[in-house]
Amino acid sequence: MSNVEPHPAETVCVTGPAQGPTHELLVGRDVPLGKHTVVNRTLPHRDRRMVGAWCFVDHFGPDALLAMPGMRVPPHPHTGLQTVTWLLEGAVEHRDSLGNAQTITPGALNLMTAGRGIAHSEESPSDRPPTLHGVQLWVALPDAETTIAPRFEHVTDLPRVTGPGVDVTVLLGEVAGAASPARVHTPIVGADVALAAGADSQMPLERDFEHAVLVTTGEVEVDGVAVAPGRLLYLGIGRTEVRLRAGTPARLLLLGGEPFGAEIVMWWNFVGRSHEEISQAREDWQAGRRFGLVHGFDGDPLPAPELPSVRLRPRGRSR
Repeated sequence: MSNVEPHPAETVCVTGPAQGPTHELLVGRDVPLGKHTVVNRTLPHRDRRMVGAWCFVDHFGPDALLAMPGMRVPPHPHTGLQTVTWLLEGAVEHRDSLGNAQTITPGALNLMTAGRGIAHSEESPSDRPPTLHGVQLWVALPDAETTIAPRFEHVTDLPRVTGPGVDVTVLLGEVAGAASPARVHTPIVGADVALAAGADSQMPLERDFEHAVLVTTGEVEVDGVAVAPGRLLYLGIGRTEVRLRAGTPARLLLLGGEPFGAEIVMWWNFVGRSHEEISQAREDWQAGRRFGLVHGFDGDPLPAPELPSVRLRPRGRSR
C-alpha cells in the first residue's frame, strides 16, 4: 500500500509507551488512495505514532466494486519496513520488483520485507469479487535490519486458536502457544480475531508488550470500552489478558509488540533513521536507482512528492 498523500508529513517517532495499562481511543482519518479507494488511517496518529514496531495502519472497505474499477496503486518504493496485507473480502494483485506476482485472497497473508529497498504495485484483478475489505499495515525494521535484502512471503498455513465464540488467526508472532511461520525481526504480535454474536472471551496477552485493538467489522467491547470500525484502542503495557465482548458478529485485529527501541523517521513510503536517509531514498527512486522495476502493471510508477522545505522537530511515540 502506498501513502499517496500529495504533501506527506515527516514523522519522527521515538520510544515512550504508556507506563501501564491504559485506554486511548484513537479516531482514524480518511485518506484517498488513488481515484477510487479511501482508507481509514489510525496510525500514525497525532496522539500515538507506534504500537511496538507497528507504525502504519490502514483499513479499507468494505467497498462495493460492481460499478467501480477497485484498487489501483501504481508501482511505488519502500525502505526500512515490512508491509502486512490481510484481506477479509475480495482480491488484490501484488507485483514487485523481485519478480513476484501474487493474488491476495482472504485467509492468506502477504508479507513484503523492504529492507534496503523494493517497489511494488497493487490493483484489483479484472475478475475481481464484488467487495473489497481489508487492512495493510507497516512494521518498522530494527536498526540492524534496515538494509537487509528485500524479500516476499505469501503465507497460507497460518495457525488458529479457537474457543467458545472466538476464532483467532495468528498473522505474526504468537498467541496462546500458536506461532505464525511468517518471519519477523522484532518481538511482535498480530492476530485477526472473529467473535460470534454474544461472545465474551479473555484474550491472552504478553505482559512486556504494548497492545492495541483495531475493529474491522461490527462493534466490540474491549476491556469495557466500546470500539467501532475506524477506531483503534491503545491498551498500554503490562496486561496479561484483555476481555472482548460482542453483541453481534464482529472482527478485530490485535496488534502488539515490545516497545520499539529506536528512533525512526517516516515520510511517504519510507521508514528511515534521519532526514538525510529519507532524502537519499527519494532521490534514488526518482533517478530509477536501487528499487528495481515492477513488470506487468499497465501504467507509470508513482512519482515521489517534494520533500518538506524544513526539518520537523523530533516528536515522541505519543503526544
